[in-house]
Amino acid sequence: MSVMQEDVIEASLDDDKVITQARRPLSRNRLVWLRLKGMPRFWVGASVLVFIVLWAFLGPLLYQWSPTQRDSYNMNLGPTMMHWFGTNAIGQDIYAQTLSGLQKSLVIGLIAGPAATIIAAVVGSTAGYLGGWVDKTIGWFVHLLLVIPAFFILVLLSPLYRGLSWVALTVFLAIFSWMIMAQVVRSQTRSLRNRDFVRAARYMGMPTGAILRRHIIPNIASLLIIDATLGVVAAIMSETSLSYFGFGVQKPEVSLGTLLADGTAAALTRPWLFVFPAMVLIALLFAISLIGDALRDAIDPTSGVNNG
Repeated sequence: MSVMQEDVIEASLDDDKVITQARRPLSRNRLVWLRLKGMPRFWVGASVLVFIVLWAFLGPLLYQWSPTQRDSYNMNLGPTMMHWFGTNAIGQDIYAQTLSGLQKSLVIGLIAGPAATIIAAVVGSTAGYLGGWVDKTIGWFVHLLLVIPAFFILVLLSPLYRGLSWVALTVFLAIFSWMIMAQVVRSQTRSLRNRDFVRAARYMGMPTGAILRRHIIPNIASLLIIDATLGVVAAIMSETSLSYFGFGVQKPEVSLGTLLADGTAAALTRPWLFVFPAMVLIALLFAISLIGDALRDAIDPTSGVNNG
């Protein structure tokens, strides 16, 4: 065989590899990522969120004032080079307090949102797969919890966690934020439990927990990812609202809700007390909402068409 023939054969083999790779179907995760890469709102939201997270946790290390430290000579002072966001009536630095409240809101949202989604996935998939009296019992319990909005339930239960740390508030937010998504997971599981691959796993003697973990939940993972992302927004808003009305984070701890509550009365006379925490909260919710919206359209491209 001549050298020219060998080159032709190698070239044809390389072409076959390229064609094979081109024809190979993209995985679902790869396809979702390719869609996300082409969405400017995803990159805007992700960039803003990364900046906010780094700012919340690294900013205090580069600032001279702590949230509890007082400057007796500069009380009720507007923004200056010494106090970037100004000070309150007792000389506490608003910039330091805003970062402290932002840290708490981020931690509460990033824990309570995904935790509520996990509870919804477990409860909803179990009810939808087992059916019968289990489904009826869980369905009745979920409908009972949905009778009263979660916000009012948390207000009624506030005496139980108000004296505790903000960790208790995070737990209560997760416990009372999963019901609607559980209903969605329940209905989706009902449609999946009679599929051939689920029946095959059941006939092979696979335990119920393994079926839910390997076959049911992975097929509704897209819904869970979207719910977990938007659940972070809901948890932050719930914490802020509860703290604003005095049912959430309690002093001397600081949250964005307590800062907004303290600054509301002086919003016109001393606007820095209200404006800066409000702007930080809006930027945080806006960034996470952009990411959640992009994830929804990347996982389900028809959602953008339907909404439009």
